[in-house]
Amino acid sequence: MIPYTVNIKLAARTLTGTLNLQNKTAVDWGWQGLIAQGCHSSILIIDPKTSQTIQVLEKHKANVVKVKWSRENYYHNVSSPYCLRLASGDASGKIIVWDVVSGTAHCEIQEHSKPIQDLEWLWNQDASRDLLLAIHPPNYIVLWNGDTGTKLWKKSYAENILSFSFDPFDPSNMALLTSEGIVFITDFTHSKPPGSAGKKVYIASPHASPAHTKPVPAAAPAPTGAKKALNKVKVLIINEKPTAEAVTLNDCLQLSYLPSKRNHMLLLYPREILILDLELSQTVGVVAIERSGVPFIQVRCYPEQSVHELVYDLRSQCDAIRVTKTVRPYRMVVCPVNENNAALMVSDGRAMLWELKAHTAKAAANPSSGLSPLYSPVSFCGAPLGPNQKRIQDLSLNSMIGQTLIPGEAPPLSSNQQEVQLKFLLTGLLSGLPLPPFAIRMCPPLTTKNINHYQPLLAVGTSNGSVLVYNLTSGLLHKELSVHSCEVRGIEWVSLTSFLSFATSSPNNMGLVRNELQHVDLPTGRCFAFRGERGNDEPPIEMIKVSHLKQYLVVVFRDKPLELWDIRTGTLLREMAKNFPAVTALEWSPSHNLKSLKKKQMAAREAMARQTVSDAEQSSVESSVISLLQDAESKSETSQAISAREHFVFTDTDGQVYHITVEGNTVKDGARIPPDGSMGSIACIAWKGDTLVLGDVDGNLNFWDLKARLSRGIPTHRGWVKKIRFAPGKGNQKLLVMYTDGAEVWDTKEVQMVSSMRIGRNVNYRILDIDWCTSDKVVLASDDGCIRVLEMAMKSASYRMDEQDLTDPVWCPYLLVPRAALTLKAFLLLQPWSGTFTMDITQVDMKSVLLDPVLSLLQRCLLVSRLFGDESDLHFWTVASHYLQAFAQARQLSVLSAEGQTQSDATQPPPQNHLDICHDVLCESSYFQKFQLDRVHLQEVKRSSYEHTKKCADQLLLLGQTDRAVQLLLETSADNSSYYCDSLKACLVTTITSSGPSQSTIKLVATNMIANGKLAEGVQLLCLIDKAADACRYLQTYGEWNRAAWLAKVRLSPAESSDVLKRWAEHLCSPQVNHKSKAILVLLSLGCFYKVGEMLHGMRQFDRAALFIEACLKYGVMEAAFLEYARLLRSLGLREGAALWASRAGSAGEQLMEEGEGLEESRDPSIWSSIKVQLL
Repeated sequence: MIPYTVNIKLAARTLTGTLNLQNKTAVDWGWQGLIAQGCHSSILIIDPKTSQTIQVLEKHKANVVKVKWSRENYYHNVSSPYCLRLASGDASGKIIVWDVVSGTAHCEIQEHSKPIQDLEWLWNQDASRDLLLAIHPPNYIVLWNGDTGTKLWKKSYAENILSFSFDPFDPSNMALLTSEGIVFITDFTHSKPPGSAGKKVYIASPHASPAHTKPVPAAAPAPTGAKKALNKVKVLIINEKPTAEAVTLNDCLQLSYLPSKRNHMLLLYPREILILDLELSQTVGVVAIERSGVPFIQVRCYPEQSVHELVYDLRSQCDAIRVTKTVRPYRMVVCPVNENNAALMVSDGRAMLWELKAHTAKAAANPSSGLSPLYSPVSFCGAPLGPNQKRIQDLSLNSMIGQTLIPGEAPPLSSNQQEVQLKFLLTGLLSGLPLPPFAIRMCPPLTTKNINHYQPLLAVGTSNGSVLVYNLTSGLLHKELSVHSCEVRGIEWVSLTSFLSFATSSPNNMGLVRNELQHVDLPTGRCFAFRGERGNDEPPIEMIKVSHLKQYLVVVFRDKPLELWDIRTGTLLREMAKNFPAVTALEWSPSHNLKSLKKKQMAAREAMARQTVSDAEQSSVESSVISLLQDAESKSETSQAISAREHFVFTDTDGQVYHITVEGNTVKDGARIPPDGSMGSIACIAWKGDTLVLGDVDGNLNFWDLKARLSRGIPTHRGWVKKIRFAPGKGNQKLLVMYTDGAEVWDTKEVQMVSSMRIGRNVNYRILDIDWCTSDKVVLASDDGCIRVLEMAMKSASYRMDEQDLTDPVWCPYLLVPRAALTLKAFLLLQPWSGTFTMDITQVDMKSVLLDPVLSLLQRCLLVSRLFGDESDLHFWTVASHYLQAFAQARQLSVLSAEGQTQSDATQPPPQNHLDICHDVLCESSYFQKFQLDRVHLQEVKRSSYEHTKKCADQLLLLGQTDRAVQLLLETSADNSSYYCDSLKACLVTTITSSGPSQSTIKLVATNMIANGKLAEGVQLLCLIDKAADACRYLQTYGEWNRAAWLAKVRLSPAESSDVLKRWAEHLCSPQVNHKSKAILVLLSLGCFYKVGEMLHGMRQFDRAALFIEACLKYGVMEAAFLEYARLLRSLGLREGAALWASRAGSAGEQLMEEGEGLEESRDPSIWSSIKVQLL
């Protein structure tokens, strides 16, 4: 036999449609590279690269309101593998943690019965990656173990909580957006609930603030619109609840900490975006739109793209969509790995996938626009770009545009740095089903005759008149055909590639409608009216039924006799008389006389062939050849020549069963069976083999065994039997029954129910239509706008993702088993055993880049971390790459200076970008100091009250800017209660001398103040006398570790700062804190590469440790240890050992060997004699 490769096994799946309003916030783009979206009670998993729905999760009974992917900021190994884990919350208060690959629920959580307000996995700690924080209305915050479903702690607050946001720079800080204001929590920890109720603040607008009121020249025109908003909207954070007149912005849509800067927060309102400085408690940036403009819905901040002056320019925008009552944008999500891909979710079920592209700008792009130019970076994956190195410009946002320039600075242009412009490109579009109701019909079943070209196509008739054809192997839309002008009521297939569909318009005053019956050819899309000019002003069509051999069609009307058509010729065979009984149910019989007719026709053709061939010729021609020719001829003419006899049964309003036979143009009445007294009005009939099943409006099923002449009635007590269908397949006697409240599957052989589905009991949707898609799977259309392919048990449409037959291959290492994913990662990272990189993987977009021999180890590690969506790897290698290169460059400079090069050559560092300010205290001290100075100057400009001025003065004193601090202290008005203290402080700052007595006195006062709870004031005094190192120690003693690190960065020398930060790293490694991943980043910024290697090995992160040490060796930053060890060995007289280790120390080692060439080997005889004694 010919080996067939047709996949006849269809997976359970869900075809989704329009979204519910409660699904508006239920969308998330995870580090795993996939999008999760709630659609009614289901959750779609979308691959944005191929625009495919690769999984649908179904277990919720209520609408899904929140979805959240788990974070990937942990070290991955076999015991902690790459996995697809998702948390979802619904409107009934249930939270489910999913294993997305298998489509099963890992655990279910239920605390209250109200919709979940917000969800977040705790990512900024190393204790556990299973901690899930949830807001349960109205005012509860609960921390759950997402692995076991155990409640760890619960905390209630006084006001209704709407959402929350964690400080990305300090895991103990979080902000709650409540119905009245903001609650700041500073003692959050996973081990216990917050002890305090938090600090409650309110949003107000000071109308008469002298700092904001600027005189307007008389000739100047009054500003309008957005400019007016920028001038007047000055928002303060206050501690008292403002009056109703003072509150201008009370409809906050979004609250979140800025990931790019410490102590900054973003508030989104319909027409303003406000950037708050939490230290100053005031806005430092406003983005406003005109009153006539389209209001904001959502905003997303990027961690690595920040500016000093918080003024934002429009750089790129995508095409607009047409907004109607039923089509509205719901939510936007951005890829967290690369930050240059976005998805827009629309209420009609569409997912629009946009990609931000960079293209080279013209020389004079738009000089009048006022926008500062954007330049492409001169590096790739954290390292300078080689002259012939391949790169992926659109790999991520920071590979498309370099770090934003500070206003007023000239760009450091180089030969390969180009000005670029950004634009959005629509790269994918997923369309959902339109609004229900639906009429569905599966194409004819798979047989041995059509297996070579069979496609499992499902036709879906919609309310807008179009017919959608889906391929159920992939779940993708095969064709969309605009067939009718009104709602499609039914579809019947007449072949594997054509179908009939009918639609009825709204009735007129006389109850008559316009009927449309269309014949559609799928390959060409050709449609024609099957009934010709008929159809205007007549009773509506109730149903159409195609015969088993696709020869005949019955059209049943509501108040009109039925019509019988020949499908092959498109002619009307019979229009029944007016006295013909009204039809309530009708079904064609599967029995026919086609086989007997074929046998007769074959016998006749064979006889004719024998007559035309002479006896001599007949003896020479094999009879088998003649039979083959005859068979081929007969097959080509069968469809035209043979009209088989078929028959159907129908029932009238009294329940009487009629039997009609059709053969060619002949229609004959058959037997009539009187009604069954136990049955009501018959609503539907199904016939297969020797079994006939009737269902009535009272919920009774009557099973007829035609061969045994027996009938059996079963009352289901489910109400009206709307539709019944037999499953395809020879000998398969399963029956699918549709009721008004659900569906059932029956076994007609045993006359017993197999499975049941009922609204309100195990589903929350109503069934609109049913059919079989294979012999063991059903397809159901429901009023939530979805079409589900289910197993016969009708339990769930979730499935294993690794068993899917997808149209396009999906790149997602998280779908692999743990060992395979780690093997792939190692394969991509390093292949030292071969010397060159080879790769048989064809589905990696950056294949040519990975094969590029110029690609360094650090670049490869960063590239693979992005490819895998490994958050922990990406953070580690970003910092490691930067500081390995920085320390290697510093070492080269010291070598050049030692070799006697000129001062300009030796001290001029090569181009090296600074670490972005989103890394905060991990940045270089010089850049960090400059940023803090710029920030305090901005705060000084924005200050609007005495409290703001005092904060600015305190900050300037800590930064060592005493002259400017004195000026601010002297601005205090005489009627202020702090006038005397500020004046004395100004005198103290200006008269401080470096004499011993004054310093010891001030140090004593500062120590006493710190001991009596005045920590901030004591630290200020210590900074005034250049005792910032002592101040940092006091801060660390009192638990102010972040403040101590900040002060060390801005005031201390590199050596002193390193001591403070090392103590901080030790504190982070302590069991009470257990944040070793943060400690490693701190040590990387200090150049403590040996300690980092030890810690990585101690944490059993062997692959990361090995790659890091390999990178250290390649960049020569560990050569200092080799050099010192060589010196030690030489001092001990071990010349051979010293030579070995000096050879590994680069040029400095060579210099050491040259120095030692002329020296005699110095061996102390006493030392060597004692060694001999020990050895013996």
